Amino acid sequence: MSVSIKPLKIAGIGYCVPSTVITNEDLTKLYDTSDEWIYTRTGIKERRVVSGNETAIDLGFEAAQKALKKSGFRPEDIDCIISASSAPPQLYPTMACTMQDKLGIPGNVPAFDITAACTGLIYALQIARGFIGAGIYKTILIIASDNNSKITDWEDRATSILFGDGAGAMVVTESKDGVDDILSINVSANGSIGQLIYTDMPGQNCPLVTQADKVGDGKIHMNGKDVYKFAVTTVPRYVEECIESAGMKAQDVDYLIPHQANQRIIEAIQSRLKYSDEKVISNIKYYGNTSAASIPIALVEGVEQGRIRLDSTAILCGFGAGMTWGAAVVRLREGIC
Repeated sequence: MSVSIKPLKIAGIGYCVPSTVITNEDLTKLYDTSDEWIYTRTGIKERRVVSGNETAIDLGFEAAQKALKKSGFRPEDIDCIISASSAPPQLYPTMACTMQDKLGIPGNVPAFDITAACTGLIYALQIARGFIGAGIYKTILIIASDNNSKITDWEDRATSILFGDGAGAMVVTESKDGVDDILSINVSANGSIGQLIYTDMPGQNCPLVTQADKVGDGKIHMNGKDVYKFAVTTVPRYVEECIESAGMKAQDVDYLIPHQANQRIIEAIQSRLKYSDEKVISNIKYYGNTSAASIPIALVEGVEQGRIRLDSTAILCGFGAGMTWGAAVVRLREGIC
């Protein structure tokens, strides 16, 4: 018996970044570094960070509003919310539940968070594809929002130069014209190397137990050299496999929109695919690593700046703590952002 899989349409995308800018020169006030040292190693000149009481919820709310507006759907049309975040301001209520309330989405629809770090958007897109393809839900709001600046050790030069805050959102729905905007998608993980990037939860044992515990500091810790080796060997090969699964060749895809982790990693993927600079979308110079939000931020900004034309196809790819990674070949329709 054959099973009919419903096609998915990407209906709208939005993003939001904080207004506060921290430059490489600003970081010289915290430790011994320089703009040249940071830029040559990462491709980053500045990053945006939340300030005062601003959190990933505020960023995600604005990104979601923009995505809804572009999609043409109203909050009451959404029947599932998936939030991807590795640094939510609260463990519970989940960010998805908070967004449901703030956006005015009906209180009887499911809302949940996933944690796949910087690969979160692609993981969420895979989940949404399954829900829509099976006919379980019709219109899903995906929100990827992080305020990593709140869990960054600002005394650690190796990690604090990398991260910025931001949010991206995407509305996906059942495609009425029968055209599937997901040409191929796959996600993966390898927990045996999970300690390459980790953040321990702060907490302590019950005071009545006899053995003391190790209390986590709640900060981002990363083995930068091994993460780089992992990324440049794993992601390019995975992207090639994803393109092949779509029945395409690298030259058939219009754009590469990678997770903005490090410019050298982006260039390694570009070299493997033999892409010209015009086909590769990078904005890490101005935003740093915004985790799961980096792909939608780069996508929408690329359209706004005229670097990405619509209708077109693109490879979305990312990797992150876990270790997790994933890639998708997608169709970008006119009017999505």
